[in-house]
Formats: sequence, structure tokens, C-alpha cells
Amino acid sequence: MHNIYDYTLEELQNIFQPPYKAQQIYSWLYHRYIEDFNVMSNVSKETRQILIEQYSTQEVQVAKVEISTDGSKKYLFKTSDGHSFEAVFLLMKDHQQDMKKHYTICLSSQIGCKVGCAFCLTARGGLIRNLSAGEIVFQVVSIKRDNHIPKEKGINIVFMGMGEPLDNFENLIKAIHILSCKNGLDISPKRQTISTSGIAPKIQELGQLNLGVQLALSLHAVDDTLRSKLIPMNKHYNIQEIIKSLRMFPINSRKRLMFEYLMIDEVNDDIKSARSLLRLLNGFKAKVNLILFNPYEKTRFKRPKMEKVRAFQEFLLQHGLLCTIRESKGLDISAACGQLREQECIT
Repeated sequence: MHNIYDYTLEELQNIFQPPYKAQQIYSWLYHRYIEDFNVMSNVSKETRQILIEQYSTQEVQVAKVEISTDGSKKYLFKTSDGHSFEAVFLLMKDHQQDMKKHYTICLSSQIGCKVGCAFCLTARGGLIRNLSAGEIVFQVVSIKRDNHIPKEKGINIVFMGMGEPLDNFENLIKAIHILSCKNGLDISPKRQTISTSGIAPKIQELGQLNLGVQLALSLHAVDDTLRSKLIPMNKHYNIQEIIKSLRMFPINSRKRLMFEYLMIDEVNDDIKSARSLLRLLNGFKAKVNLILFNPYEKTRFKRPKMEKVRAFQEFLLQHGLLCTIRESKGLDISAACGQLREQECIT
């Protein structure tokens, strides 16, 4: 059986003729979030039979949903080959006023991760496999359906869940095309952000495609010695090589390159590091997101003191570098940055 969510509209149009048949299928999948081919009433009986016999909407299923006190939800997905991965639904604004709702979905691109960041729980199990484009897309469909989000309501997508997105490059790009399709989910590329640990050649390749997506670099350290301890991949693509690739990345005139900086107590939270960060990003139209380390069992790292985080932020702001402190959501359900992992599915 083929996962129906793996197909772009153009691919389905090549299979089902005339092309309007594919548009009908896309409408049921991505506007009404329907999984049962039998329910697709305006699709011909012959086409429905082909769908039933050859295609599936059940390659991934929701195994568990946990709800945080802050309104965030963590979804545990079970795959047809017995693995699992997680995604997070974030409510960013006042959930009491419907007009002010801002949704962000944090997607996973792999089951596990091979980058091996020292501070990340996801890396503990290594890389199991890449997610297909359809498995990436289904996360959005399932979460939108579960939270009754209509097709016309804008949402933000961040590829900041499990895995290194650029390590699953082809499936990532295909998923972006499916997510962006105006006949489907219609999520503008400018609302999609890819977070990377810094695979310099893939950053260049992504830039050459000029998809219009946003890019965020997980930097976390400003010298190669420390960054290589935190992110072993830095030994292959050092800071200067990554910075060079970022300078060639196309950025919308109204947007900024984002730099994620995970602050760890007594590791990288001092003003000396802030000064070095300022020098490193000189010449960039940049935004720095400070993220407080999110603890988990048996980690050697500690969450930084808030006064040091604010001093770090204030230094950067005073010197003209846009800097925000990202609020960690879902801490009570282990849904914050660096806490996602493959779990055993209990059925």
C-alpha cells in the first residue's frame, strides 16, 4: 500500500486523469481532513476503489496525546513498522479569545537523530530512520483535525522536533511542497521554519532552491572547541564554514536569519560569550533566540539562572542585535526543546 500523503498534487494528477480528480482527493485530505476513501462522495466509484486497493491513510496513527498546563499538546505517533516519534502543538497567544489564537506545530523529520548533541534527549537513542514526506505531512493533518483548525486558519510550521531536517533533505523538500500547495493545506513557505545544526552543503543547496522558507541555525556556542563538545557535527562543518553558507542564503527583505542559542548554566551563559556572539553575527540581519536548557533525567547540564539570561539579552540588545528569550512550553509533559524522543507505544 502507498501512503497517500506522500504524493504531491502533480504526482496524483499524473495518476488520476483528468486532473480534477486529484484536486478532489486533495480537498478531502487537506481541507476536510478525511481519511476514509469511501466518504469522498464526489470522487467517482472507480477512483475510490483504486484508492482503497492501492493507497492508505493509516501508515501513521496517533498513539497518545498529552496536554500541558500551558495548553501545549504532545502527540506520540506510531508508524506502520512499529516505531514512534513525537510532535508538539503550541498555542502561542491568548486561548480565551478566538481572534487572537496563533498556532505553531513543531514537526519531527526523523525517528531519532544522528547529530548527537550532548544536551539533547532525542540523540540518546541515535538515528532509527528518516520520516517519509507523507509521515511529516500527516503530523500537520492529524493535529489540525484534532484541534478543529479550519483550512483557512493560518498556522506556523517549525521543523524543530526530532531529527536534523537537512539530514532528510529530499523528504523534507517534498513535504514543504505538499504543505505549501494552494489546493491543499496552503501553508505559505514564509510560515515554515527549518532548524538545522549546520550541515553547510545542505544549507547552500536549500538556499539555491529559494523556496521562501525561513532558516534557523542551532548555534549554541561561539567557538569551535565548545561547539564541538556540544554538537559533535561541528568537527565536520565548523562555525566559519556554516557562517559562510548562511551569508549566501536568500532572506526576504522583511525577515531575519534566526540563530538559536541554548543557554546552559556555567557553560555558555556569560557576557564574554555574548560579546563573541555579537562579533560573529556582525553583518547579518539576524535575530537571536535565547533558549533556557530544558532538563531531563540523568543529564549533566543545568538550567541557567534567569538573571544571567536577562543580562546576556540586554547586552545584545544594547549593541543593536535583536534578541528574544523564548518561552519553553510543555515542560511538564517533556515537550520542550530537546526533550522529544521515541517511546514505546502501549496499545
